[in-house]
Amino acid sequence: MNAILTVRGLSARIDGQQVVEDVGFDVPATGVTALLGRNGVGKTSTIRGILGLIERQGKVIFDGVRIDSERTHRIVRGGVGYVPEDREVFSKLTVAENLRLAERQPNPNRELVEQLFPDLVQRAGQQAGTLSGGQQQMVSLARALLNDNRLLLVDEPTKGLAPKIVGEVAEALALAAKTVPILLVEQNLQVVRRLADTAVVVEGGRTVWEGGAAELLDDDELTTRLLGVHGADAPQQPSESTKGETL
Repeated sequence: MNAILTVRGLSARIDGQQVVEDVGFDVPATGVTALLGRNGVGKTSTIRGILGLIERQGKVIFDGVRIDSERTHRIVRGGVGYVPEDREVFSKLTVAENLRLAERQPNPNRELVEQLFPDLVQRAGQQAGTLSGGQQQMVSLARALLNDNRLLLVDEPTKGLAPKIVGEVAEALALAAKTVPILLVEQNLQVVRRLADTAVVVEGGRTVWEGGAAELLDDDELTTRLLGVHGADAPQQPSESTKGETL
């Protein structure tokens, strides 16, 4: 399967400190690829390195074109959407204003956003800073989906959310993945099992495993060794009655 994103020998620094050593993987042009690993191994830094948000070296190829020397705004304009870990909504602006600021094209995908996030339509005039964590996550996802991106980088979308909201976010991502490939950093293995087709595991700032998501999660010894959890026992679907097993 053709790759929409190819990463080879990626290293990255923050304030002179090495945070990614040698990461390499492919993101297929369809479906969801999960970027996994224990806390602090460099997953978010890998995403930020791909986008040029931190100092980086190595080869990053997006849709056949090298982008590792490009500035972040050019990468985003080229069709890479980003949903950051901390959501980064403009708290003093309304929901509608947050969405309007994210529009990069003459005809944004407003109907899709309204279909996926009807609650945001009702809260269009509400300040984003007064929303719950789950609602702010919906705003962050909606901003990325407004534009015709060719790849989404989604970092920890269910972190800190109630189980019911986790299910809603997972459903929105599943629908989005039908039209755009997603590179997903996610700690909740139930969500990973539901969404991901392929998986990449990072440890100590290096890629240590790459393959099918089911192959990883169905192998208890492998998930225990690489992630420190029992992936084979994770339920098939995120449910409202359990928080699920997390990394």
